[in-house]
Amino acid sequence: MRILYFSLGYSTHDYRFLKAISDGGHDVFFVQLEGNTRAVEDRSVPENVTQVIWKGGREPFRWGNLVKLVLDFKRLVKEINPDLIHAGPIQTCAFIAILSGFRPILTISWGFDLMDDVHRNKWWEWVTRYTLKRSTFFTSDANVTKDKAVAYGMNPEKTIVFPWGVDLEHFSPTMVDRPSSAVTLFCNRSWETRYGVDVLARAFVKVAQQNENVNLILLGGGSQAGKLRQILQNGGVLERVTFGGQISQTDLPRWYHMADLYISPSHVDGSSVSLMEALSCGLPCLVSDIPANKEWVVNDENGWLFKDGDANDLAEKILAAISQREKLPEIGRASRRSAVMRADWKKNAEALMNVYRSLGEKNAH
Repeated sequence: MRILYFSLGYSTHDYRFLKAISDGGHDVFFVQLEGNTRAVEDRSVPENVTQVIWKGGREPFRWGNLVKLVLDFKRLVKEINPDLIHAGPIQTCAFIAILSGFRPILTISWGFDLMDDVHRNKWWEWVTRYTLKRSTFFTSDANVTKDKAVAYGMNPEKTIVFPWGVDLEHFSPTMVDRPSSAVTLFCNRSWETRYGVDVLARAFVKVAQQNENVNLILLGGGSQAGKLRQILQNGGVLERVTFGGQISQTDLPRWYHMADLYISPSHVDGSSVSLMEALSCGLPCLVSDIPANKEWVVNDENGWLFKDGDANDLAEKILAAISQREKLPEIGRASRRSAVMRADWKKNAEALMNVYRSLGEKNAH
């Protein structure tokens, strides 16, 4: 099949989707809405993927450019003549694809589009409803986003949920020698408001005041960098935090292996890939009690839930986990089992290929 894959940028997730589609034997044409030149970790697009240059892909999306983008996208569709368009997020890429008039369109939710962006204003809500009502099929990585899509007009019989998953061989448990007395907390969520890393910073200040053998690793970066450093500096714990910066996928498992406990304080999420990576590496996980996290973490089984946005509750849960440190390896083994059961990217990518096949067959008739 000829598949036009239309996405906002070029993230690690895009790379994995493109590779899976290409490895599945399809001809893939990759169109970006924002930024044609940004590669994943300096990695070019996968083999046999054609990167398409068009009027988009040079700057952040603006509604004022919508008509120009739709007209040029129509031109692309005519030239490429795809069997299927795979597009998302909903209110940008999928909306433009729908306005082109082409079908079939597989609309993919990226989580934040249905958990956050849809609530921006009435226009975003209208665009969401318009797009989903006209999508041929819909996929997302969590039941919470599927349910939202259905609430906004998607036909429930034309949906599939599968976690995007991880490479279980790359992200796997290992034995690492660490100081027996110290406990290391780990978070690699982006430093943006929706991911709540400031909540973790405030909780860590409280924990560190009560236990001098606790350290924190923060990876990544973002617009809240100044705020996070201020919280940690004011709390007198800055020197107990390791800032690892941006880490490549190749090197990432080593960082998970340094930790005793993975923490995700996100306010908005689908099935978080970093959470699946942590589970796959055999880490107990302490996460906010938002719906998508509840699909993965079961209290006292493979981790714990804390009240979303509540730094006091998070601090209490961290201290409780530390107090039963001898149980952490057992909980970590349960984490790995849950990842093997549900987060295997090789198996989950096959679900996407099945959707492609069924849409291709229907289109052929």
